[in-house]
Amino acid sequence: MQTPDTNNILAILDNFTLTNAEDIVREVAENFRKRRVEKNISRQRIAELSGVPLSSVARFEQKGLISFESLTKLAMALEYTSDVKNLFSAPKFMTMEELTQIRKKTGDKRAYPTKKPL
Repeated sequence: MQTPDTNNILAILDNFTLTNAEDIVREVAENFRKRRVEKNISRQRIAELSGVPLSSVARFEQKGLISFESLTKLAMALEYTSDVKNLFSAPKFMTMEELTQIRKKTGDKRAYPTKKPL
């Protein structure tokens, strides 16, 4: 039996599991379908609520293919707005060097410094 601490560690480690983009897309599509079904919302109804064409909803659930704008509309219709809005909101790092770089660049608007006039 796992203790709560073990569960937390496993949840954290799961975030660091390297997967490919296709697997992530399929998982997001499957999670969307599960949440839609849990709320007892048909594909037709979610299309109406979100303004996303029914064909796009079906393609997303079956193949994981959808534009980011349509995905955002679907998330809003299921009340997952903050989940999408907070994507990339917190800095993440894998090494101390990256953490140092993040701290140096906090507040910068560009990835590269602007050229100074001669």
